[in-house]
Amino acid sequence: MTELITRDDLAAAIEAGTVTVLDTLGGEYYAAQHLPGAVPLVRAEVDALAPGLLPDLDAAVVTYCSNEACPNSGQVADRLTALGYTDVRKYREGIQDWVAAGLPTESA
Repeated sequence: MTELITRDDLAAAIEAGTVTVLDTLGGEYYAAQHLPGAVPLVRAEVDALAPGLLPDLDAAVVTYCSNEACPNSGQVADRLTALGYTDVRKYREGIQDWVAAGLPTESA
């Protein structure tokens, strides 16, 4: 099971620039609103795109989707781990929690 990260720890990592954040919703959801600096990566594209987006297998990576009920972030995290990524965490509460806390987002 993928290790979890809290909103506060994720916000600090984004601020420090020490993490790559992956929006696992993609498409129109990503375009409308995503966490600062997040990169879109959906499950169907992990194998093809991860090596280019994430060349360092040991770099810190966090996946997120809409909320706790959304399976996307776990699926992408699991696949990254299977591909050999060693520091993958999941922001289980997702963008709904981030927005509810009044934290900034970006749009495409």
